[in-house]
Amino acid sequence: MILSASGWRKVFVASGDEQDKSSEISDNDKILSFVAAEVFFDYISGLTHQPNPVIALGMDTRPTGAEIADAMIHALSYKGAIIQFSGITSAPEIMAYAKNLDGFVYISASHNPVGHNGIKFGTNDGGVLNGTENAKLIKDFLERIKDESKIEEEVSRAYTGSSSMIKSVYDTAGSAKHNSLKAYKDFVIRTIADSEDKDKQDSFFKILMNGMEEKKVGIVCDFNGSSRAKCIDREFFKENKINFYSINDDEIVHEIIPEAENLVHVAAEMERLHKQGHDEVVLGYMPDCDGDRGNIVYWDDKTKKAVILKAQEVFSLSVLAELTFSIWQHGNEPGFNPAVAVNCPTSMRIEELAGKLGCKVFRAEVGEANVVNLAREKRAEKYTVRILGEGSNGGTITYPASVRDPLNTIFAILKLLLIRENGLFYIWCKKAGIPYNPDFTLSDIMDTIPKYTTTGVSEPRAVLKVQTTDHAVLKKNFQKNFETLWNKGEFPKKYSFTSYKAIITNGTKEQIGISDYSLSGKGGLKILFYKGNEPAAFIWMRGSGTEPVFRIMCDVKGNSEKDILTEKELLQIETDLIRLSDK
Repeated sequence: MILSASGWRKVFVASGDEQDKSSEISDNDKILSFVAAEVFFDYISGLTHQPNPVIALGMDTRPTGAEIADAMIHALSYKGAIIQFSGITSAPEIMAYAKNLDGFVYISASHNPVGHNGIKFGTNDGGVLNGTENAKLIKDFLERIKDESKIEEEVSRAYTGSSSMIKSVYDTAGSAKHNSLKAYKDFVIRTIADSEDKDKQDSFFKILMNGMEEKKVGIVCDFNGSSRAKCIDREFFKENKINFYSINDDEIVHEIIPEAENLVHVAAEMERLHKQGHDEVVLGYMPDCDGDRGNIVYWDDKTKKAVILKAQEVFSLSVLAELTFSIWQHGNEPGFNPAVAVNCPTSMRIEELAGKLGCKVFRAEVGEANVVNLAREKRAEKYTVRILGEGSNGGTITYPASVRDPLNTIFAILKLLLIRENGLFYIWCKKAGIPYNPDFTLSDIMDTIPKYTTTGVSEPRAVLKVQTTDHAVLKKNFQKNFETLWNKGEFPKKYSFTSYKAIITNGTKEQIGISDYSLSGKGGLKILFYKGNEPAAFIWMRGSGTEPVFRIMCDVKGNSEKDILTEKELLQIETDLIRLSDK
């Protein structure tokens, strides 16, 4: 099992085949699930000083989820928890629900293949535990599983105890799901409108409705059997007068990760609907299994085709939308100091975009918890951080949410599209010095996004297998080999690079101009190349916290054929240097 703040994950299906859609897990994995639940109970009970803490428990649609949940229900009941089991639940939903409880346990392996599963823990702050708190659980978990006889005794007592308590948890699951959906819907409305005031929320959604009277809107979702098929999506769009279409509601029919290779299905459905006369369809999305991430397809009015956005483009569009929305709402207020929090491998297009809007960009190590905590730190420093996330995977987090949410992403884009008179796109064009066309379409908006060429996180060339387990040693070797290559002079001359800076990220801390690459340890390492005073490209690397791989990427300013070639060559150079350093 990989134990990290992003989730405790492994292949849970009994066969060991990560593509197996069977529901059975081994007895050992039931015990691991049982102990994980016990560990979290003791943690949350100690934190809240409650002998019977109220804990939300939910799962995504992976077949193994039910058996993991059952083991956890037995453990939590045995310990005395009041369990709110909502069954199949999306990650943003359970986190919103838990805001009024003591904490949550969520069973999911996010975008990993169907035979994988995992566990996420959180309190009532709207997100998963940060690295420091999660480390406490990991330490306790590893200690407990050493004493097999004690574990077996506790499991035996829990399973031979009161069956009425277990039955009660399952009998009240429908009520818990109803409450979960209600809490989530209220929170989504509050997040989209950026207001807790009910009248202001109604006023804002009325503005969107007025925009939709002028421009009818349709949305398509490829649920791919995800937890969002049992969430509020369908009803929420219809309540807001948005036509909604969906495919693959009840079954995982293709790979779970919502990257370009899997977005082809929703793109095809959009094109099919347009051929049938549904010209109002402008956006499509596909969530991952836990429903916290959903990348985007848009209808290009110029080519008359559905266009799959890359993860970095999705994030850039969301940042543009929410920064201009923040300016639209609060731009004239005293103390307004807008900023964006992102992860280290987010494309430099964010700095270019944010700079034109007068906003600062702060970077953290990869990991949703790192970016969320960085945003909290900056808010404490009086920055207005409305939008944050990991551009490298298209994960958009909209404050006050602490988790990615495709509904927030879709509505961010709808704000750009539907608020017309002196609206968000008008603000962007004015500040960026771009001619403004009042009859703009989504295609026109996309044409104004800064152009970069960036390695996709799910591309095979973005993942390396390395032998060196000590990443500090690997990076020290990389530094030696990179500096040797740079000092020969041919490499910087070929790409017109005049200088570079080494940057490392650990947790919420970014350090620029580092002379010892090994200081990054298991964190992120970036080499930022300059042409004169202007950043021109970067290469980046970090070992995955949830998978046994080493991730790499490259970002190059521009998207011409020359820039595309440069990205490929720089990534290959990085790959060769890492392999040379992996000794």
